[in-house]
Amino acid sequence: MTNNKKQLLALPTDLNPQYLPQHVAVIMDGNGRWANSRGLPRIAGHRQGAKTLKELLRCCKDWGIKALTAYAFSTENWRRPTEEVDFLMLLFERLLRQELAQMHREGVRISFIGNLSALPDSLQVQMQRSMLETLNNQAIHFTVAVNYGSRDEIIKVCRQLAKLVQQGELSPEQVNESIVEKHLYTADIPEPDLLIRTSGEMRLSNFLLWQMAYTEMYFTDIFWPDFDRAAFYQALLSYQGRDRRFGQVKPSLSA
Repeated sequence: MTNNKKQLLALPTDLNPQYLPQHVAVIMDGNGRWANSRGLPRIAGHRQGAKTLKELLRCCKDWGIKALTAYAFSTENWRRPTEEVDFLMLLFERLLRQELAQMHREGVRISFIGNLSALPDSLQVQMQRSMLETLNNQAIHFTVAVNYGSRDEIIKVCRQLAKLVQQGELSPEQVNESIVEKHLYTADIPEPDLLIRTSGEMRLSNFLLWQMAYTEMYFTDIFWPDFDRAAFYQALLSYQGRDRRFGQVKPSLSA
């Protein structure tokens, strides 16, 4: 291990532990391009990307960040080649089988969000098992968005609330932000403080649109498989330089 990597095992001294994001969301972009640039099949990029995610999860835990949410598979990703989609489903299942015990020992709570009912039955079983076994863990909350689309999520909430109104259990006037949030997939997860997207793309791609109303965003040209602790450190440095006002105006010092 290099000295630089050793230094990054603990929180870097120039990061303020009092101003760390408590919830980081990541759009893991660039696996395929990373593989293509090395003359490798796209699935090699996904394998390496999974290792990167595991390392980022451990880094968040080491540095005191309490929640990490990863965009693993969107509702639009079904349009990819069948071979790639099938590989991703098998990769998700294999990783859960292989990594669950270790994550459980390290105090990781695992959650999945999205329309999970459309996934292979064996994968659903592993997901439910992972969520149940780690439910009471408190070191870090690791959420994986699979077959997730934010517009689908919001439509689902609208239908649920419309049904409650139709049944007389809720009046239209009672519908507010709090009611909507209680029906989102993320009802028990704080909103992200920081979104990181890799590979140079600068869009949200239908990810947590409601939840990221006031999230700070960080974009980098680094492909996801190369996003290591040093790259994460740079993202956190950028975050700590932001002035988060949440729509308010700070009072003048002369006032």
